Amino acid sequence: MRPLNRTSPDRNYISHDFQQIRLTHLLLGIAIKLKSLVSPSHLPISILPKNMAKNYWFFLQCLTIWLMLGLSQQASFSRKEYYTAGVVEFRPSNLLSDNLDGYVKIIHSKNASSTDIIVFPESTLNDMGPTTFVPNPEDRINPCLSDPNGSHFEHYLVTLSCAARNASKYIVINLTEKQKCQDVHEDTRPCAVDGLNVFNSNVVFDRQGVVVSRYRKVHLYGEPKNSTYLPELSTFETDFGVTFGHFICFDILFYTPAHQLVDQGVTDFVYPAMWFSQLPFLTAVQIQSGWSYANDVNLLAAGASDPTVGNSGSGIYQGRSGALRSVMRQGSGERAIYVARVPKYKGKRRMKRNLNRQVATSSSFNIKRDYLENFTSEELQIEAGKNGNLSKILCHGGFCCHFDVAWRSLENAAGNSSYYSYRVGIFDGWRNQKRLDVNYIRNCGLFTCSGDSIDDCGQLLPDLQKPVVTFTHLEIRVTYPHSREFLFFPDTLLDNLLPLETKQFEWAQQQPSEESHQVRFALGESQEVSHLLTFAIYGNYYYNDCTFGVGTAEEQLACGYKNPKI
Repeated sequence: MRPLNRTSPDRNYISHDFQQIRLTHLLLGIAIKLKSLVSPSHLPISILPKNMAKNYWFFLQCLTIWLMLGLSQQASFSRKEYYTAGVVEFRPSNLLSDNLDGYVKIIHSKNASSTDIIVFPESTLNDMGPTTFVPNPEDRINPCLSDPNGSHFEHYLVTLSCAARNASKYIVINLTEKQKCQDVHEDTRPCAVDGLNVFNSNVVFDRQGVVVSRYRKVHLYGEPKNSTYLPELSTFETDFGVTFGHFICFDILFYTPAHQLVDQGVTDFVYPAMWFSQLPFLTAVQIQSGWSYANDVNLLAAGASDPTVGNSGSGIYQGRSGALRSVMRQGSGERAIYVARVPKYKGKRRMKRNLNRQVATSSSFNIKRDYLENFTSEELQIEAGKNGNLSKILCHGGFCCHFDVAWRSLENAAGNSSYYSYRVGIFDGWRNQKRLDVNYIRNCGLFTCSGDSIDDCGQLLPDLQKPVVTFTHLEIRVTYPHSREFLFFPDTLLDNLLPLETKQFEWAQQQPSEESHQVRFALGESQEVSHLLTFAIYGNYYYNDCTFGVGTAEEQLACGYKNPKI
């Protein structure tokens, strides 16, 4: 694998924080030396005027205390068992000045005051404004100090560098970046007539406003931008002892860079997104929570906020412990920061949650739909006033899933109301996304429909409704083929567009042989759930490379399988 493109200090650069520590040690040494020089053995204090001697000793004592406090503060960042993070749910406007003003207000807001790091969403700053050059992180440039008049970098980059410096916080933004094609000599692809490449990029400022990291999006979602000559793997280190990786929006469905960074040991991630939610498997918080859970990593996800076009979804997730904060706005968007203390990867602990329930309808959230007609599916035969169950093995080609479902009828069903019906379904194939990068999936799940046909599935009902059943048992068992690169995660969704809490389900994954994995996903014992939209196992096989049973016997042998399946 390619080595990480870490943005840690190189041999010729000493980070600002390290410079501060060295300066503190130096001044402390000077103070001690001065104190020794005016001691009786070197310079009799009696030769100094009385007031001067008194003030001088007072100055030395204050200087020593101040320096010791500085050293203590520097060390305390790394000693804490947590850091405080903020993710911003941001409604963009068409005016760059308005977006910039909104960013700065949030950075300096009271709600953000305790944060060490703030993450802003994708494409909510200069998407409708001028592009900017971005410093190479290796050069450790501070736009606020080096270009205060914005002669080289655009004014909004300078302003946010200054905001990070004034607030003393790590700030992660996403913007439209420009770079001269001639600066990348190895890239021989045709260049635009203006000689520029345009990227969808994350930029990270440290507490002093220095650009310490940059990441350019690999998997574009139809936006008219360029991709880099080679995919980037970007990380950055912080003074509170955590190294972050970062990626953007659609990248989450692919191995490079997101999962690849996990495989290389990164445990904390920043994730700006402008996610267009899709039922039943890929709404924003649903995918964020599932990805964090499956990889058991901390994820700081910031989402653009415009539910009228299907954008919303932000959260702070603590791996297998679930969401610390999460939000799916409906109706109108917002500009707000959500803050949580995030336990560092060692010594995790359970944190309190803060969730408000709001049921989603088709009038409050404009949502996309998956191509469910490509699934093999079967409708649950739910009859009003009757309990029921289903035990079924469904197959799509040679891939099969075992469903065990039981439900209890609720007595509040009204004859003139509309209710969700349910299907169990399975799919083995490439996601149907035209003109986009596609990933190979093997999915098994239960999902809602607004009518009897599969064409009615993957939609929100137009009006608020009460559930007709509560599920008393849900269990999916699957034997998955092994592959070079894959990720399985629990994929759940309630009608408020938020997933189940981790304490509500059971997840087990094991590998009985080199060719297969067994996954069991079930409601927790004694758990019941209503208001359910999705309960599924999402099997992401990325590009389906070296998957057992795929390809010829020779190809499988080349992938290392001793007993190929034809």
